[in-house]
Amino acid sequence: MGHGPVTAVALVVAYLLGSIPFSYLVARRKGIDVRTVGSGNVGATNVMRSAGRAAGLAAFALDFLKGSLATWLALRMAGPTAAAAAAVIAVIGHMYPVWLSFKGGKGVATGAGAFLPILPVAAFSGLVTFAVVARLTRYASVGSIVGTTALPVVAFLMRAPGPSCAAATLAAALIVWKHRENVRRIAAGTERRLGARAGGMP
Repeated sequence: MGHGPVTAVALVVAYLLGSIPFSYLVARRKGIDVRTVGSGNVGATNVMRSAGRAAGLAAFALDFLKGSLATWLALRMAGPTAAAAAAVIAVIGHMYPVWLSFKGGKGVATGAGAFLPILPVAAFSGLVTFAVVARLTRYASVGSIVGTTALPVVAFLMRAPGPSCAAATLAAALIVWKHRENVRRIAAGTERRLGARAGGMP
């Protein structure tokens, strides 16, 4: 993992990068507080519904890139085991950002980006799975859950290093847990589909 102090710095940086609330900032440029519309979730789907497709895609891209940068820096600074830990911490930073009183998003884009430097095939597979499932079902939440679950499955099938597999499993569990309200709404038939504008729960 590298020397203790260097690893500690890498992990702190991963949290701070992960906690940058790009979805909030992108929507804010449109005069919208994403925390007060739709689901109130600080994530790309809610930005897309409240501020438009371009804003949503920008939020997704920026959240993805901050995750990748967090893990890449940890990999360069302290090695692969630290990078695996940093990937999880970047996701936690997105979910619980210090800048927004620890009330953030669900970690899908950040998680995909965070695992790209250490599990590129698994991360890409998760993104493709997300896109296909979301398109077929028109539920971003279903795509997110299935795509996220694909990440550790592909990592294990490819016999990726143990720390990376463990990190992917933990991150996936956290992201799925953050979607628990979506699962309840799907079961109740009240989950909003892709293409619906903000104004109710997504």
